[in-house]
Amino acid sequence: MDHRRRRNLAVEAFTVVLLLNQFVNVNGSKYPCEFPAVFNFGDSNSDTGGLSAAFGQAQPPNGESFFQRPAGRYCDGRLVIDFIAQSFRLPYLSAYLDALGSNFTHGANFATAGSTIRPQNTTLSQSGSSPFSLNVQWYQFNDFHGRVRNFRSQKGDEIFKRLMPKTKDFSNALYTFDIGQNDLTAGLFQNLSIDQVRASVPDIVGQFKTVIKDIYNQGGRSFWIHNTGPFGCLPYVIARPLSTNGQVDKYGCVGPYNDLAQYFNRQLKETVGQLRKDLHKAVITYVDVYSIKFALITQATQHGFEHPLRACCGHGGKYNYNMHVGCGGKVKVKGKEILVGKSCKDPTVAVSWDGVHYTQAANKWIFDQIVDGSFSDTNIPLRLACHKQY
Repeated sequence: MDHRRRRNLAVEAFTVVLLLNQFVNVNGSKYPCEFPAVFNFGDSNSDTGGLSAAFGQAQPPNGESFFQRPAGRYCDGRLVIDFIAQSFRLPYLSAYLDALGSNFTHGANFATAGSTIRPQNTTLSQSGSSPFSLNVQWYQFNDFHGRVRNFRSQKGDEIFKRLMPKTKDFSNALYTFDIGQNDLTAGLFQNLSIDQVRASVPDIVGQFKTVIKDIYNQGGRSFWIHNTGPFGCLPYVIARPLSTNGQVDKYGCVGPYNDLAQYFNRQLKETVGQLRKDLHKAVITYVDVYSIKFALITQATQHGFEHPLRACCGHGGKYNYNMHVGCGGKVKVKGKEILVGKSCKDPTVAVSWDGVHYTQAANKWIFDQIVDGSFSDTNIPLRLACHKQY
């Protein structure tokens, strides 16, 4: 072998090693993101106490599997956002609306159960839609950000400063989003056709895009966005007579509703792609939680779960769900008032907690699937969500 060929082979070998090192540095554990804070926006899938603070605490047995008491979550324990915070060794996020016992040192949660992206023209009691739609959550964040800057620029008030993030944390934080499902179900439950709801999707994702840009303009750079799940498989949907009228698929889910969810997700993913072009300094990760949740529900036994279409905490019917009396409510049985509590023997093998929300066990399983980036559109693990890879 002549000298020139040996030199070329050496150069090629070095290049391969260099590329491998670059791959390891980006995709390995050498340079994980050190997010000092998480700011979350969403609905009940990530509400850690917002709606409870505004309209009254979620009743027992909510929270019993982990907190041993109601903890603002419509779940028997922790949510995906709790596991996200925990993975960064951060405390669970305090709800922005919760005035007592809150600590915002490492972020804040603006999500509330029932929230939509687009504001609804109904009250909470009329439709179940929260008045804290995504644009309101943005107003709250904007006010929070401004007040933190003001406090940090003043002398004194050290007690308050110990309960709020540092000014620089806003640009170094992770911004998480899980919202959109209620925009779809709100229309369907108001007797709009699937085609009518589909026609509203471009405007819905357009309003979502506006909020992302607003946060970017305030310095946000790392975004972690969940798409919407297969709500056509949830008891609160399939228990409605109109939902199941000849539309149930082989899994027991309402297929056209899941098709609507996937249409929304395609539009959301396209919007994320456009945001990446518009916001050059942003790192935006789109996470396909739909596929994870659908696999969990349709292949439950393979993953150690059972009865995926039945609520664990509920009352009555095939799906153990009553749209008029939910988990923690009271019903009369033979003239006696009883609490609607946990009726499944073991929540750790249940998928649905109350017919609307997932159990802590299901949330942990979902988190375990997304944390390594397997369901991110650019295979970005959660711990590397500050690194641009597209």
